[in-house]
Amino acid sequence: MEQREPVRKKASRTAAITRSGLRRYPRVLAESLARPTLPLPDTEGAELLGIHEHDPLAVAWLGHASALLRISGATLAVDPVLSHRVGPRLGPLTFGPHRLAPAPTTPDNLPPLDLILISHAHFDHLDRPTLKALASNKTTVVTARGCRRLIPRGFARVIELDYGQSADVGSLNIAALETKHWGARAVIDRNRGCNAYALRGDDATAFVSGDTAHTDAFDDLECIDLAVFSIGAYDPWEHKHATPEQVWAMFNRIGAATLLPVHHSTFELSEEKAAEPMTRLLAAAGEDADRVIQTPPGPLWAWKPVRSDDIDAA
Repeated sequence: MEQREPVRKKASRTAAITRSGLRRYPRVLAESLARPTLPLPDTEGAELLGIHEHDPLAVAWLGHASALLRISGATLAVDPVLSHRVGPRLGPLTFGPHRLAPAPTTPDNLPPLDLILISHAHFDHLDRPTLKALASNKTTVVTARGCRRLIPRGFARVIELDYGQSADVGSLNIAALETKHWGARAVIDRNRGCNAYALRGDDATAFVSGDTAHTDAFDDLECIDLAVFSIGAYDPWEHKHATPEQVWAMFNRIGAATLLPVHHSTFELSEEKAAEPMTRLLAAAGEDADRVIQTPPGPLWAWKPVRSDDIDAA
């Protein structure tokens, strides 16, 4: 049975969250009203996002929690967010934080997608402008419980998965796992899920954590080639976002071969500096830092999967 958090610790955390909000939110709202000229996407490396058909597994980080994957012949995007600013919209304005650097590409430059995975309804994970630009009658969307109506029209189908449920999309089996996070789109919205996903194809496997605090919910996973873990926004949100050290521990417990760290260095959502999550993750990894994908947003990472059990047997 989970122990109740001490009242003093909870009060201290609430005070830290309040201070963080008061520091950031007034400035973010003022900047949102200014309507600055938007920076052009850095498309110099856009052609690198083309996924080679013969790679059993490949991935490109698109900034924040967004990733482009090629797995067992299927091309998919995870939490695609390519907008300059994320948050609620009022007319032409979006009220929320802006990107610290331009997106590495535009929706038009992405390859045709078989699948889009949405982990939960937060604005920095479910970005309707990006999804509208990606809408296609050849693309399936898999999302969390209660999120179907947030997905723009124009997709082939939208599948909601609750914890423990799975679906087959083409050559992939997608299983939804419970995270230690929350899926509200708004403050009073408490009826939506928040998923992690295990993806299994004929010749490769992957895991996508979405947002989560430290949890043992993924420990039963086996033979994962690529794990995509969120490593940022933990200060002062460690009860909802894992620290880099906690991510490294979860990654090792599932026995994954390679780690793609995401959810950092893109939007100012918390108090840690932009470079801190990766610095701490690599320090935690130590001599195993070569298992961490360290490419910037845009460039493609592809390889023949080598599972951890193969490494142990060598």
